[in-house]
Amino acid sequence: MNIAISPEIVTIGMFTALLLGVLTGFPLALPIGGVGVITGYLLFGPNSFDLIYSRLYAILTDYGFMAVPLFVFMGNMLEKSGIAEKMYDAIYVWFGKFRGGLAITSVLIGTIMAACVGIIAASITMLTLVALPAMMKRNYDKGLATGAICAGGTLGILIPPSIMLIVYGPVAWISVGKLFMAAFMPGFLLSGLYILYIALRAYLQPSVAPSAADEGNNITFGQKTKMLFLSIAPTALLILSVMGAIYLGLASPTEAAAVGSAVATILTIVYGRLSWKVLKEVSIDTIKLTGMVLLIAGCSTAFVSIFLSAGGGDVVENFILSVPGGRWGAFALIMIVCFILGMFIDWIGIIFVMVPILAPIIPQLGFDPLWFAMMIIVNLQMSFLTPPFAYAIFFLKGAAAPELGINTSDIIRGVIPFIILVAIGLILMIAFPQIILWLPSTM
Repeated sequence: MNIAISPEIVTIGMFTALLLGVLTGFPLALPIGGVGVITGYLLFGPNSFDLIYSRLYAILTDYGFMAVPLFVFMGNMLEKSGIAEKMYDAIYVWFGKFRGGLAITSVLIGTIMAACVGIIAASITMLTLVALPAMMKRNYDKGLATGAICAGGTLGILIPPSIMLIVYGPVAWISVGKLFMAAFMPGFLLSGLYILYIALRAYLQPSVAPSAADEGNNITFGQKTKMLFLSIAPTALLILSVMGAIYLGLASPTEAAAVGSAVATILTIVYGRLSWKVLKEVSIDTIKLTGMVLLIAGCSTAFVSIFLSAGGGDVVENFILSVPGGRWGAFALIMIVCFILGMFIDWIGIIFVMVPILAPIIPQLGFDPLWFAMMIIVNLQMSFLTPPFAYAIFFLKGAAAPELGINTSDIIRGVIPFIILVAIGLILMIAFPQIILWLPSTM
């Protein structure tokens, strides 16, 4: 028997049940899918499964989603190649002798790796193992060192090829290629803000980032340049083979991801790192992450399908459009809600649940869908740094050697300034929307 309930009650009930389910500590997919299926059966009976299936089939068979396992494989394979360590060593001899140079190097490596890997677990773990001991040896402030690694390492979720962008595109019906191009400038902007902050703080507080005056003195300028070129050239080849093909319209993101996977494998062979063990680890990690994304996608689709069919989308739309302050008041509300959700819920769940509900409202507010998408994505950058659900903090803490004496409180203290810098970046993108829109317009 179907139950007749007003859309307002359905909206409040579903989101309340979802929140309680998340707080129980169960994996995100279970409360999302459970609330959707149970509510759907109560409201629509067996017909609810047809509603869920039709939307689920459209999402999971989207051609763009095929890029997810390919880019995950590419990132994992590149992380195994050892190329990141070579880049760190090369940039280290250039910047190590400057105050804050090692922290700046960490952000630079994070930025470069973001354009190749796109998996923050790999980026942060690599930076923690390579950069953190070097900074602790030079008596860097623990907060500054860990904050730089967390901030630099999370750029991979923003700068293409980013799994977040690949997921966002099909859900919001926006070209993934356009999202890739739109994300470059915001990613570089945040990277620049991080570097500027580190440099200024090291200048004003020399004790937090001592210089390594003897760093690189035994290496000639020519040797430094050769080291930098040999470490950067393979990475540049990979970036151009993937992003260049998308920008020039020679390949779709999925096709470019396949090329990138092949190039990353070749680089691993060239560096002598490829083995059956490495191939097995990369394949298993790819299957795990892709499976998690698709599981949350399927369960979120069940929630959203029932929510929209029950009229919840109209309730949310009317509420947002009635917020005081016009479209900017509505925009501020959405940004605040996404920021708060990011503290408790995985970004995948936020995108799959919130974006289908918000996407129809954005044109009515008068915002460019591509610009708005990037604002949401940059906002979610903070979710990796804000406790209690902060991936970056947990990855760094888990990878840091115990003898370094890094506490969770040190990491939280270190990431706070970088969270503020992301907020500043959002303000700049509001004031100057071409930061987002210029590059896609040239495609």
